[in-house]
Amino acid sequence: MNLKRTALVAAAALILPLAVQAQNVAIVNGKAVPKTRLETLLQQASRSGQPVTPEMEARARDEVVLREIFAQEAERRGVGATAEYKAQLELLRQTVLIRELFAQYQKKNPATEAEARAEYDKVKATVSGTEYRARHILVESEEEAKKLIAQIQGGANFEELAKKHSKDPGSGENGGDLDFAKPDAYVPEFGQAMAALKKGELTATPVKTQFGWHIIRLEETREASFPSFDEVKPQLMQRLAQQKLQNYQDGLRKGAKLNGYKFSNEE
Repeated sequence: MNLKRTALVAAAALILPLAVQAQNVAIVNGKAVPKTRLETLLQQASRSGQPVTPEMEARARDEVVLREIFAQEAERRGVGATAEYKAQLELLRQTVLIRELFAQYQKKNPATEAEARAEYDKVKATVSGTEYRARHILVESEEEAKKLIAQIQGGANFEELAKKHSKDPGSGENGGDLDFAKPDAYVPEFGQAMAALKKGELTATPVKTQFGWHIIRLEETREASFPSFDEVKPQLMQRLAQQKLQNYQDGLRKGAKLNGYKFSNEE
């Protein structure tokens, strides 16, 4: 019986260090480095989008052991008792608390596919419709515009006249080309006049806007293209999640009693 008991004690003495070792990454100067530190470090890497590979895990294992070595030396030298350390520790404590608060909020309040679909439909409604590709020549006076219209109607090249006479530097160099856009992308007078033209048609009279006098020619039209819901779903879900978090942060800020303190962006 004593022999059996002695054997059990000996076995336990062998197994116990293995069990402790299984729970820890290493023992540094008699102090355990728990595996939870390694797991936390790897979770942080995963959150930031880094793939957790065997190589990364090995580097992280070395990192937590080195941290323990350096931290022990800092404690030995009394760094933990300094005012500078305590001030930085408080900032770090707040950083971790805030990060976890927001992470928990987003986990409990995720953006839904229904919300993303509603946002998609709303945006799509604002960009659907006909797009117009036009050319224009912008000049100072109505008289100059009328002369140019007469020249174009007489066979002069619109693009060449635009390069020579248009005071719109953005389009003048390209023969007056404005590319595709919806009418509401322009000032009302210009957009309305452009939309009233047929393909290849020129405005019979100059169009006055706040920029001067325009001669407009419609090149072509097309229906506005829009990506499918599945193509933009990830971006929409991310944007909605960020908006929810921002609203949560704004609510906390507005609900706080600040005793007269005003943020720098407040009047």
